[in-house]
Amino acid sequence: MGVTKQYMRYKPTSIFNIIASSRANGIFVEFNQTSNGRYWACGAAENVLVWDLRTGEKVAELNRDKEEVTYLKSFENKLAAGYSDGNIVIFNLDTRTNECMFTPHKSAISCLQFDKNGLNLLSGSLDTDLVVSDLVDQAGKCRLSGHRGAVTACQFLENYENIAISSSKDMQIKFWNIETQFCFKTIVDNTSEVWGLALLRNESFLVTGCKETALRVYKLTENKSHNDNKTVSDSSMLLSDDDSFSPIRCNFVGTIQRAGRGRTVNLITDSQGQYLACTGTDDEIEIFYFNSSEESLKKLSKRLKKLSVKKDELNEDSKELSLSDEIKRIGSIKTKEKVKSIDMISNSTGEIRIGAVFGNNLIRLYSVNSAQKHPEPLLLKSISQQGHHSECRSVSFSSDNLAIASGSGESLKIWNRSSLSCLRTIETDYILSTCFVPGDRHVLLGTKKGDLIIADIVVGEILETIRAHEKELWSVSLAPNLRSCVTGGGDNTVKFWSFELINDPNNESNKVLSVIHKNTLELEENVLVAKISPDNKYIVVALLDSTVKIFFMDSFKFFLSLYGHKLPVLCFDICYDNLLIATGSADRNVKIWGMDFGDVHRSLFAHDDSVMALQFIPKTHMFFTCGKDGKIKQWDADTFSKILTLPGHIGEAFGLTISPNGRYVVTCGSDRTLRMYERSDEVLVLQDVEEEEREEAENRELATGEDSAVPGLPGLNLPSKKTVGAEKAAENILESLELGRKFDAEGSNEIPPIMQFYEATTSNDYLLGVFSKIRSSDLEESLLLLPFSNVCEILERLPKIAETRKDQIELISKVVLFLFRIHHKPIVTNQVLLPSIQKLINSLEESVTEVRDMVGENVHAMSLLQRRIEGQDKVELFKDATRARRVKNQRQKKRRIAKRLHMQIAA
Repeated sequence: MGVTKQYMRYKPTSIFNIIASSRANGIFVEFNQTSNGRYWACGAAENVLVWDLRTGEKVAELNRDKEEVTYLKSFENKLAAGYSDGNIVIFNLDTRTNECMFTPHKSAISCLQFDKNGLNLLSGSLDTDLVVSDLVDQAGKCRLSGHRGAVTACQFLENYENIAISSSKDMQIKFWNIETQFCFKTIVDNTSEVWGLALLRNESFLVTGCKETALRVYKLTENKSHNDNKTVSDSSMLLSDDDSFSPIRCNFVGTIQRAGRGRTVNLITDSQGQYLACTGTDDEIEIFYFNSSEESLKKLSKRLKKLSVKKDELNEDSKELSLSDEIKRIGSIKTKEKVKSIDMISNSTGEIRIGAVFGNNLIRLYSVNSAQKHPEPLLLKSISQQGHHSECRSVSFSSDNLAIASGSGESLKIWNRSSLSCLRTIETDYILSTCFVPGDRHVLLGTKKGDLIIADIVVGEILETIRAHEKELWSVSLAPNLRSCVTGGGDNTVKFWSFELINDPNNESNKVLSVIHKNTLELEENVLVAKISPDNKYIVVALLDSTVKIFFMDSFKFFLSLYGHKLPVLCFDICYDNLLIATGSADRNVKIWGMDFGDVHRSLFAHDDSVMALQFIPKTHMFFTCGKDGKIKQWDADTFSKILTLPGHIGEAFGLTISPNGRYVVTCGSDRTLRMYERSDEVLVLQDVEEEEREEAENRELATGEDSAVPGLPGLNLPSKKTVGAEKAAENILESLELGRKFDAEGSNEIPPIMQFYEATTSNDYLLGVFSKIRSSDLEESLLLLPFSNVCEILERLPKIAETRKDQIELISKVVLFLFRIHHKPIVTNQVLLPSIQKLINSLEESVTEVRDMVGENVHAMSLLQRRIEGQDKVELFKDATRARRVKNQRQKKRRIAKRLHMQIAA
């Protein structure tokens, strides 16, 4: 038996360089029991980051693997995060843990909204549906279908029970009755996609943003005639277009003209619904104030006095409140960058704080004092140093494994590998390649203009900029003797440089590093990569004609040509002993060649898109590759086998670097992240890795298909999505039924191991244990997959379970009610089930009544205990002890608002 090669597993350890993703929104959150606008939460690839806007530091990171965050919404200490796969995760910001997860949608989440009590969550998605989820039950309540385009915004109407509003790209705004799950009113007067909506002034105004630069304003009022038509059946209400059957009247009252350009991107209000902030596709944030009813009337009377002084004719329309009386423009904030998302809070003094996420990986906090006549925005905080403002194109490690250099379109950053903090930032041109100089005090940079830049990272300055190539400088690498370097550019040349110490022009007593041009190798095609072999014998060059040419280092004579790729070679590397060279190409293949004769040892299909970077692990024949498919893979060049696929980037991966000790791997990509992987002590077995990847591939596809179809129920529209977890739960239920039948038939006293795992001694306890382990959001979908014969068997077992396990009566009731709702007709017509059903109904009624009486008795007993202690000690129990203080603060707040309004009117 041969010796098996041993591999060590690389594991992802951290993600850095990203401040805020432009594909997700940012919001103010309550963190550490502080809700004064100090903490800001935003999406960062697949993570959620919480930033302290006072110190500019990251204080929390909430993780979920693989999928990208698309939308965030908070309520008190709860944070709901929507992802690109349609899942929603509820995080607890106090404990920084995942409380529950919902799977309501098939596409990315586009909007989220909590109700006023934080018990229900309304979600909209690109799959055109809205879903109401119960956070207490941790399951979906209902699905609202009717839009023909992606849902862009949604809101609960708190003044009306069970009513929600949604907007969509289908140019419609719909009002939904959550109880009946139907749309009772649709606004169709928009001529373009509706990108946002907001409710203001105690939900009396509805503002919508479309493709035009004007915001449309609607007045919402209660429809009193609706109360006179309560005797009308629900079916006639749903089919009628008459407003008399709608609880809400919605009248268009005018438009607000924005100063910004393009479509409406963000439409945000403060928590009181008094201020409105909006942004377009440009760099301007506009703020509006909706006057209270008293302020509007005062403004109307003031306008009428002006008209009477001018002796203008007053018609009936001019005597009524107009939109100019209701709304006041506060001002605007001009930013230099394009705004992607905003959030706003206000206080009683009239100060407005606006947090903004920009498209260039940046967060800023502004303050505007609305009490001033001409308020000037103030920039309070900017979080920008913790990441590049454009995509990172190149990364490299220092020789001591302690520092990482990353280059992007605007700067070079030096990172501490252990703390992942940014040590230096040097503004530069567009960087294509980076390389540490021996001594780790300087970094060589190749730019898009063809310049070779020498940067001193100790003082954070550029020492020298050399015009090395006429076109792009694609590659810069050190020679094995560490005394020179080689560069390759788009001007068909490879240039050789030696390091020299020269006198500092600013201080002749000091010496500074410089490079001296020594030689030039001219070629027929653009040079994409150039490297010197570790034995300093060959210079290897990748050309635009899809070939790799090898020349002798001393004479530049041609030695070998490696041809076989169909598209240009974008990366290659030579192993430490000069035996192998691996090349990665835009044709998605990696080829392993011999350096002695230039023969192809093996061609590997490596990635689903272009192979962007490749590097050997030092002192080994193993190498890593990354591609435009975002994946990071490890290969063995001796056995030609793939060792491992690491969790990669969301989007394209551009570059990678391996530390000199081979322990760390760092990659960069289009998702603005730098990802670090570390070699662990865990031994990796290739067969186990292949099995894991096979299972993961199987889990991506549902074995039963995506449709949740039930014979006889073609219109079934559950508020959940079928998942692999639901299919596995259905398998577990079927397995428990089969094992339970065998266990009861044998009558053995020996309990099977699987039943011991569920701590069950009987088959009924085993079945109930399986039900209790199913996630709440997957319970209905798993029951939907069961054949009707097994449904009958479950209904026959449930009466005994309900009698013996009254502690699980809620779960049993859920299962029974759902099975009856789905299989009502066949269950009713099955005469064999009638005795079991009758017994089950009686048992459930008795158990539910018993539980209800117990809860009621406990509540009243606690109330009695409360009154007795309050009467004896004159203290309040089970209530906030600061209630009197809160009432006093509310009175003071009203006085300050009245004083501010008086000052505004006087001005």
